[in-house]
Amino acid sequence: MNRRVYAVILASGKGERMNCGFPKQFAGIKGKTIIERSIEAFEQNGKTDEIIVVSEPSSIEKVREIVRHNGYEKVTKIVPGGAVRAESSSIGVGEVPENDAKVLIHDAARPFVSQRIINDCITALDSCDAVNVAIKATDTIIEADCGIMKAVTERSRMMQVQTPQGFRAGTIKTAHEHAKKEGFSGATDDCGIVFRYKLTDIRIVEGDRTNIKITYPEDILIAEKGS
Repeated sequence: MNRRVYAVILASGKGERMNCGFPKQFAGIKGKTIIERSIEAFEQNGKTDEIIVVSEPSSIEKVREIVRHNGYEKVTKIVPGGAVRAESSSIGVGEVPENDAKVLIHDAARPFVSQRIINDCITALDSCDAVNVAIKATDTIIEADCGIMKAVTERSRMMQVQTPQGFRAGTIKTAHEHAKKEGFSGATDDCGIVFRYKLTDIRIVEGDRTNIKITYPEDILIAEKGS
């Protein structure tokens, strides 16, 4: 059975750490905005059926214009996001009607996600209900509290999480329902919510070091050199 594949692109952040005076998803990298590059990764993917964009509320018209201008045919919905990431993610997955569909949740701030990663996530969901994308940590990672080092982790077991993260729609919807009931809104990614409520095993798909997240102004410079 071929399940429908939805990409939920989270573009509802304000990008305050970029200090650019507007949401970072509209910053340009070699002639294209960050959000254009992220949408195009899924628009061009042969296995993705629909794209749902969760926009920063005041930017919805701007996103609609970008979609119209570029003729993105797979973008079927553009909806306003919430106050925090978890709320925006819940809004996005709530727009997926089928609980057995495959859903890839992607941060718009990762504009260089590869077709290989997208396809690997979609394929993995044939045999599991949740997929995380991660790369091995290359730096030593410590635990700290109030500026004091508390513990050193075993680097060989540490990985750095990327997006997209993939789910059967019913699984991630259930995770968000549990979070709402608990009043938990502090999740920084969706696999973290699924893991919190022990809903299913989460398979790891290998990420890529070029799948960088644009967070600080210097990230734009790095992306310009590497794109």
